Amino acid sequence: MLNLNRIKAISLDLDDTLWPVWPTIERAEQRLHDWLALNAPLTAQRYASPRALREVRDALGQQRPELVHDLTTLRRESIRIALASAGEDPQLAEPAFEVFFEARHEVSFFPDALPALEALAARFPLVSLTNGNAEIARVGLGAFFVASVAALQVGVPKPHARIFHVAAEAAGVPPEEVLHVGDDALLDVLGARAAGMQAAWINRERSPWAHPERPHVEAADLTELVRALT
Repeated sequence: MLNLNRIKAISLDLDDTLWPVWPTIERAEQRLHDWLALNAPLTAQRYASPRALREVRDALGQQRPELVHDLTTLRRESIRIALASAGEDPQLAEPAFEVFFEARHEVSFFPDALPALEALAARFPLVSLTNGNAEIARVGLGAFFVASVAALQVGVPKPHARIFHVAAEAAGVPPEEVLHVGDDALLDVLGARAAGMQAAWINRERSPWAHPERPHVEAADLTELVRALT
């Protein structure tokens, strides 16, 4: 059960908690492919769809598991590989990635996200905690958060306990005084619990819980979570 008296700070996942991630990624991948068609046509021809370019990224992730926590480097290097394999200038990878990265920040928030962030930030210090490479300032959320923590900075992804402990340090409280909020049962809920935090599961899909250890609180959206914290 949720212990409200213990909560002195909140860490929040970003992708699929504050916005749906795959429509954003697919749009960014299409923007990248369109840019390549104009600036690196041989690469765009060799990799005839955004999905083909994603397969290069996925293959690189298999070959270099040390990059699992650094999606920026993984994406940029996969573009470099695609360019080189098509016989085009690998230095185009940097501007090509920036096209992708700009579009990656054009997110569409869930309707409950901004009102909930406003309500939560008025009561608790908030820290963003993500395995992804979205930057809170670039999506317009910087005013709500006291800090941001990402796997690419820490060197390990969720559910590793260290990234949760870094988030607690950024909030200025011990882990047991943090409520972590996220959508992923393994990465967010079980990871936070193992790190000594309370965990809130945002279950927008109304999926059944499939693990022996349960979240301290489950909510269909962030509006329901805010109600649970009052």
